[in-house]
Amino acid sequence: MGLSDRMRRLGRALGGAPHADGEAELHVGDPRFDDWSVLRDFEDLEAARAWRQTLTEGGITSVLTTDHPLDRFGRGDIALRILREDWAEAQDLLEEPL
Repeated sequence: MGLSDRMRRLGRALGGAPHADGEAELHVGDPRFDDWSVLRDFEDLEAARAWRQTLTEGGITSVLTTDHPLDRFGRGDIALRILREDWAEAQDLLEEPL
């Protein structure tokens, strides 16, 4: 038995298939957010979470959505969504220099 086989066995024993950190924050195929505005699109969950954190710290409600589950590395088609009425404020917040 090789190392990869041992890791798969350990993963199953600990609770299933490998997944990306922060995946619990992601809404997969959830129609509740279809009418929210897409502020930015991302290909990886880590970057999307960082941008979402910036909005949260600025007091703007936001969610991360995707139509399909991400791969085990946290990659896929991820949308950062906000309420329509927060569009201008969110844009200003994300464009501020550090």
